[in-house]
Amino acid sequence: MTSAVPPDADPTRQPGHTFNYERAFSRNIGWVTAEEQQRLRRARVAIAGLGGVGGAHILTLSRLGVAHFNIADFDEFDVHNMNRQAGAFMSTMGHPKLKVMERMALDVNPESNIRLFPEGVQDHNLDDFLKDVDVYVDSLDLFVLPTRRKVFQRCRELGIPAMTAAPLGMGAAFLYFSPTGMSFEDYFKLEGRPSNDQYARFIAGVSPAMLNRKYLVVPESVNFAERRGPSTGMACELCAGVMATQVLKLLLKRGPLRAAPWGLHLDAYRGILKHTWRPGGNANPIQRLLISLIKPLLRGG
Repeated sequence: MTSAVPPDADPTRQPGHTFNYERAFSRNIGWVTAEEQQRLRRARVAIAGLGGVGGAHILTLSRLGVAHFNIADFDEFDVHNMNRQAGAFMSTMGHPKLKVMERMALDVNPESNIRLFPEGVQDHNLDDFLKDVDVYVDSLDLFVLPTRRKVFQRCRELGIPAMTAAPLGMGAAFLYFSPTGMSFEDYFKLEGRPSNDQYARFIAGVSPAMLNRKYLVVPESVNFAERRGPSTGMACELCAGVMATQVLKLLLKRGPLRAAPWGLHLDAYRGILKHTWRPGGNANPIQRLLISLIKPLLRGG
Protein backbone atom coordinates (compact mmCIF):
# COMPACT_ATOMS: atom_id res chain seq x y z
CA MET A 1 0.00 0.00 0.00
CA THR A 2 1.19 3.53 -0.70
CA SER A 3 0.28 6.94 0.63
CA ALA A 4 -1.18 9.77 -1.41
CA VAL A 5 2.33 11.23 -1.59
CA PRO A 6 5.11 8.74 -2.43
CA PRO A 7 8.25 9.56 -0.40
CA ASP A 8 10.31 10.21 -3.53
CA ALA A 9 7.69 12.35 -5.30
CA ASP A 10 8.72 15.81 -6.47
CA PRO A 11 5.56 17.96 -6.38
CA THR A 12 7.15 20.65 -8.55
CA ARG A 13 7.72 18.27 -11.50
CA GLN A 14 4.86 16.11 -12.67
CA PRO A 15 4.76 15.13 -16.37
CA GLY A 16 2.20 17.10 -18.34
CA HIS A 17 1.21 19.35 -15.43
CA THR A 18 2.56 22.74 -14.40
CA PHE A 19 1.55 24.32 -11.12
CA ASN A 20 -0.11 27.71 -11.34
CA TYR A 21 -1.40 29.32 -8.14
CA GLU A 22 -4.26 31.25 -9.72
CA ARG A 23 -5.53 28.21 -11.58
CA ALA A 24 -5.01 25.84 -8.64
CA PHE A 25 -7.26 27.91 -6.39
CA SER A 26 -9.58 29.37 -9.02
CA ARG A 27 -12.55 27.46 -7.61
CA ASN A 28 -12.24 29.49 -4.39
CA ILE A 29 -13.14 32.62 -6.37
CA GLY A 30 -16.76 33.46 -5.78
CA TRP A 31 -16.55 32.75 -2.09
CA VAL A 32 -13.50 35.02 -1.99
CA THR A 33 -12.43 37.70 -4.45
CA ALA A 34 -9.24 37.46 -6.50
CA GLU A 35 -7.69 40.14 -4.30
CA GLU A 36 -8.70 38.27 -1.14
CA GLN A 37 -7.18 35.08 -2.54
CA GLN A 38 -3.86 36.90 -2.83
CA ARG A 39 -4.16 38.06 0.78
CA LEU A 40 -4.62 34.44 1.82
CA ARG A 41 -1.59 33.56 -0.29
CA ARG A 42 0.57 36.04 1.63
CA ALA A 43 -0.64 35.01 5.10
CA ARG A 44 1.50 32.96 7.49
CA VAL A 45 -0.13 30.49 9.89
CA ALA A 46 1.61 28.72 12.77
CA ILE A 47 0.42 25.20 13.60
CA ALA A 48 1.74 23.35 16.65
CA GLY A 49 1.06 19.61 16.51
CA LEU A 50 0.50 17.70 13.26
CA GLY A 51 -1.49 14.71 14.48
CA GLY A 52 -5.27 14.41 14.26
CA VAL A 53 -6.38 18.00 13.89
CA GLY A 54 -3.00 19.51 12.96
CA GLY A 55 -2.54 17.43 9.82
CA ALA A 56 -6.07 18.23 8.70
CA HIS A 57 -5.49 21.94 9.43
CA ILE A 58 -2.43 22.34 7.22
CA LEU A 59 -4.04 20.51 4.29
CA THR A 60 -7.33 22.41 4.54
CA LEU A 61 -5.53 25.76 4.84
CA SER A 62 -3.24 24.82 1.95
CA ARG A 63 -6.28 24.09 -0.23
CA LEU A 64 -7.69 27.45 0.84
CA GLY A 65 -4.54 28.95 -0.70
CA VAL A 66 -2.59 29.90 2.43
CA ALA A 67 1.03 29.56 1.33
CA HIS A 68 3.19 30.30 4.40
CA PHE A 69 3.37 28.09 7.48
CA ASN A 70 5.42 27.57 10.63
CA ILE A 71 4.79 23.97 11.74
CA ALA A 72 6.04 22.08 14.79
CA ASP A 73 5.97 18.39 15.76
CA PHE A 74 8.52 15.90 17.11
CA ASP A 75 6.47 12.69 16.80
CA GLU A 76 6.36 9.86 14.23
CA PHE A 77 3.34 8.13 12.73
CA ASP A 78 2.22 4.85 14.31
CA VAL A 79 -0.58 2.39 13.52
CA HIS A 80 -2.89 3.74 16.23
CA ASN A 81 -2.97 7.07 14.33
CA MET A 82 -4.67 5.46 11.33
CA ASN A 83 -8.29 6.20 12.29
CA ARG A 84 -7.97 9.97 12.26
CA GLN A 85 -4.62 11.46 11.17
CA ALA A 86 -4.34 12.91 7.67
CA GLY A 87 -0.75 11.74 7.16
CA ALA A 88 -1.18 8.22 8.54
CA PHE A 89 -0.70 5.55 5.83
CA MET A 90 1.10 2.24 5.97
CA SER A 91 3.80 3.86 3.84
CA THR A 92 4.36 6.59 6.44
CA MET A 93 4.55 4.44 9.57
CA GLY A 94 7.66 5.42 11.52
CA HIS A 95 8.13 8.59 9.47
CA PRO A 96 8.25 12.03 11.17
CA LYS A 97 4.84 13.69 11.10
CA LEU A 98 6.54 17.00 10.37
CA LYS A 99 8.19 15.83 7.16
CA VAL A 100 5.17 13.84 5.95
CA MET A 101 2.81 16.78 6.38
CA GLU A 102 5.30 19.19 4.84
CA ARG A 103 5.48 16.89 1.80
CA MET A 104 1.68 16.64 1.55
CA ALA A 105 1.23 20.42 1.84
CA LEU A 106 3.85 20.98 -0.85
CA ASP A 107 2.04 18.47 -3.03
CA VAL A 108 -1.00 20.77 -2.82
CA ASN A 109 1.02 23.95 -3.36
CA PRO A 110 4.68 23.50 -4.38
CA GLU A 111 5.23 27.24 -3.91
CA SER A 112 4.46 27.11 -0.19
CA ASN A 113 7.05 28.45 2.24
CA ILE A 114 7.09 26.12 5.23
CA ARG A 115 9.35 26.61 8.25
CA LEU A 116 9.92 23.41 10.22
CA PHE A 117 10.35 22.96 13.97
CA PRO A 118 11.30 19.28 14.46
CA GLU A 119 11.75 19.61 18.24
CA GLY A 120 8.16 20.74 18.62
CA VAL A 121 7.50 23.99 20.46
CA GLN A 122 10.05 24.57 23.22
CA ASP A 123 10.96 27.55 25.39
CA HIS A 124 14.07 28.24 23.29
CA ASN A 125 12.28 28.29 19.91
CA LEU A 126 8.87 29.72 20.78
CA ASP A 127 9.60 33.21 19.44
CA ASP A 128 11.02 31.78 16.21
CA PHE A 129 7.95 29.58 15.87
CA LEU A 130 5.70 32.64 16.13
CA LYS A 131 7.86 34.89 13.93
CA ASP A 132 5.94 36.69 11.14
CA VAL A 133 2.75 34.83 12.06
CA ASP A 134 -0.73 36.27 11.33
CA VAL A 135 -2.64 33.66 13.36
CA TYR A 136 -1.79 30.71 15.59
CA VAL A 137 -3.73 27.48 15.10
CA ASP A 138 -3.51 25.26 18.17
CA SER A 139 -3.28 21.51 17.52
CA LEU A 140 -1.27 20.38 20.52
CA ASP A 141 -2.10 17.13 22.27
CA LEU A 142 -4.46 17.40 25.23
CA PHE A 143 -1.73 16.25 27.59
CA VAL A 144 0.79 19.02 26.89
CA LEU A 145 -1.16 21.70 28.72
CA PRO A 146 1.95 23.48 30.12
CA THR A 147 3.24 24.06 26.58
CA ARG A 148 -0.19 25.15 25.37
CA ARG A 149 -0.38 27.75 28.16
CA LYS A 150 3.02 29.19 27.19
CA VAL A 151 2.12 29.42 23.49
CA PHE A 152 -1.17 31.19 24.12
CA GLN A 153 0.47 33.58 26.58
CA ARG A 154 3.24 34.45 24.12
CA CYS A 155 0.68 34.96 21.34
CA ARG A 156 -1.08 37.47 23.53
CA GLU A 157 2.17 39.29 24.32
CA LEU A 158 3.03 39.47 20.61
CA GLY A 159 -0.49 40.50 19.55
CA ILE A 160 -1.15 37.29 17.60
CA PRO A 161 -4.74 35.95 17.39
CA ALA A 162 -4.90 32.34 18.65
CA MET A 163 -7.51 29.68 17.91
CA THR A 164 -8.13 26.11 19.04
CA ALA A 165 -10.59 23.46 17.84
CA ALA A 166 -11.05 20.31 19.90
CA PRO A 167 -12.20 17.07 18.20
CA LEU A 168 -14.91 15.77 20.50
CA GLY A 169 -16.85 12.64 19.63
CA MET A 170 -18.14 13.37 16.14
CA GLY A 171 -17.96 17.11 16.42
CA ALA A 172 -15.74 20.14 16.96
CA ALA A 173 -15.55 22.68 19.78
CA PHE A 174 -13.95 26.00 18.80
CA LEU A 175 -12.49 28.86 20.84
CA TYR A 176 -10.87 32.09 19.66
CA PHE A 177 -8.60 34.20 21.85
CA SER A 178 -8.18 37.77 20.66
CA PRO A 179 -4.98 39.53 21.77
CA THR A 180 -7.14 42.35 23.14
CA GLY A 181 -9.91 40.21 24.64
CA MET A 182 -10.14 37.67 27.42
CA SER A 183 -6.88 35.76 27.79
CA PHE A 184 -6.41 31.98 27.80
CA GLU A 185 -5.50 32.12 31.51
CA ASP A 186 -8.40 34.38 32.45
CA TYR A 187 -10.80 32.01 30.69
CA PHE A 188 -9.49 28.64 31.90
CA LYS A 189 -8.30 29.72 35.39
CA LEU A 190 -5.43 27.20 35.57
CA GLU A 191 -2.81 29.07 37.58
CA GLY A 192 -1.82 27.36 40.85
CA ARG A 193 -4.15 24.37 40.32
CA PRO A 194 -3.08 20.72 40.64
CA SER A 195 -2.48 18.87 37.37
CA ASN A 196 -5.78 16.92 37.33
CA ASP A 197 -7.69 20.05 38.23
CA GLN A 198 -6.05 21.89 35.32
CA TYR A 199 -7.10 19.18 32.86
CA ALA A 200 -10.65 19.19 34.20
CA ARG A 201 -10.76 22.94 33.75
CA PHE A 202 -9.37 22.74 30.24
CA ILE A 203 -11.90 20.09 29.19
CA ALA A 204 -14.79 22.04 30.72
CA GLY A 205 -13.59 25.30 29.19
CA VAL A 206 -13.04 24.03 25.68
CA SER A 207 -16.42 22.25 25.62
CA PRO A 208 -18.95 23.98 27.89
CA ALA A 209 -21.87 22.35 26.03
CA MET A 210 -20.48 18.77 26.32
CA LEU A 211 -22.66 17.70 23.38
CA ASN A 212 -20.67 14.52 22.76
CA ARG A 213 -21.10 13.01 26.20
CA LYS A 214 -24.53 11.49 25.49
CA TYR A 215 -23.29 9.03 22.86
CA LEU A 216 -20.10 7.76 24.50
CA VAL A 217 -21.03 4.07 24.48
CA VAL A 218 -17.82 2.71 26.06
CA PRO A 219 -17.03 5.05 28.97
CA GLU A 220 -14.05 2.97 30.08
CA SER A 221 -12.28 3.88 26.82
CA VAL A 222 -11.50 7.24 28.44
CA ASN A 223 -8.47 6.73 30.67
CA PHE A 224 -6.58 9.85 31.65
CA ALA A 225 -4.11 7.93 33.81
CA GLU A 226 -2.96 6.17 30.61
CA ARG A 227 -3.40 9.34 28.53
CA ARG A 228 -5.78 7.80 26.04
CA GLY A 229 -9.32 8.27 24.81
CA PRO A 230 -11.51 7.54 21.78
CA SER A 231 -11.35 9.67 18.65
CA THR A 232 -12.81 9.87 15.15
CA GLY A 233 -11.55 11.12 11.82
CA MET A 234 -14.85 12.92 11.29
CA ALA A 235 -14.19 15.13 14.31
CA CYS A 236 -10.73 16.05 13.01
CA GLU A 237 -12.11 16.98 9.60
CA LEU A 238 -14.90 19.03 11.17
CA CYS A 239 -12.31 20.85 13.29
CA ALA A 240 -10.33 21.67 10.16
CA GLY A 241 -13.41 23.01 8.38
CA VAL A 242 -14.48 25.17 11.31
CA MET A 243 -10.92 26.39 11.92
CA ALA A 244 -10.15 27.28 8.29
CA THR A 245 -13.42 29.20 8.05
CA GLN A 246 -12.58 31.25 11.13
CA VAL A 247 -9.02 31.82 9.89
CA LEU A 248 -10.47 33.06 6.58
CA LYS A 249 -12.79 35.46 8.38
CA LEU A 250 -9.93 36.76 10.50
CA LEU A 251 -7.40 37.19 7.69
CA LEU A 252 -9.89 38.80 5.32
CA LYS A 253 -11.61 40.85 8.02
CA ARG A 254 -14.94 39.31 7.02
CA GLY A 255 -16.98 40.54 9.96
CA PRO A 256 -16.56 40.06 13.70
CA LEU A 257 -15.40 36.84 15.33
CA ARG A 258 -16.81 35.90 18.71
CA ALA A 259 -13.85 35.62 21.04
CA ALA A 260 -13.76 33.91 24.43
CA PRO A 261 -15.77 33.75 26.64
CA TRP A 262 -17.84 32.90 23.54
CA GLY A 263 -17.39 29.43 22.07
CA LEU A 264 -18.88 27.27 19.36
CA HIS A 265 -19.63 23.53 19.44
CA LEU A 266 -20.80 21.72 16.31
CA ASP A 267 -21.86 18.11 16.82
CA ALA A 268 -22.61 16.28 13.57
CA TYR A 269 -23.87 13.13 15.30
CA ARG A 270 -26.61 14.95 17.19
CA GLY A 271 -27.14 17.59 14.51
CA ILE A 272 -26.63 20.44 16.96
CA LEU A 273 -24.78 23.76 16.66
CA LYS A 274 -24.38 25.46 20.01
CA HIS A 275 -22.97 28.91 20.72
CA THR A 276 -21.77 29.05 24.32
CA TRP A 277 -21.17 32.13 26.45
CA ARG A 278 -19.45 31.83 29.80
CA PRO A 279 -18.75 35.26 31.33
CA GLY A 280 -15.85 34.83 33.71
CA GLY A 281 -14.76 31.65 31.95
CA ASN A 282 -14.30 28.79 34.40
CA ALA A 283 -15.23 31.11 37.27
CA ASN A 284 -18.79 31.02 35.92
CA PRO A 285 -21.13 29.01 38.23
CA ILE A 286 -22.15 26.71 35.35
CA GLN A 287 -18.50 25.97 34.65
CA ARG A 288 -17.72 25.33 38.31
CA LEU A 289 -20.46 22.70 38.37
CA LEU A 290 -19.17 21.12 35.16
CA ILE A 291 -15.61 21.00 36.53
CA SER A 292 -16.85 19.25 39.67
CA LEU A 293 -18.48 16.58 37.50
CA ILE A 294 -15.39 16.08 35.33
CA LYS A 295 -12.76 15.84 38.08
CA PRO A 296 -13.87 12.43 39.42
CA LEU A 297 -13.68 11.02 35.90
CA LEU A 298 -10.04 12.04 35.64
CA ARG A 299 -9.29 10.22 38.88
CA GLY A 300 -11.08 7.15 37.56
CA GLY A 301 -13.74 7.59 40.21
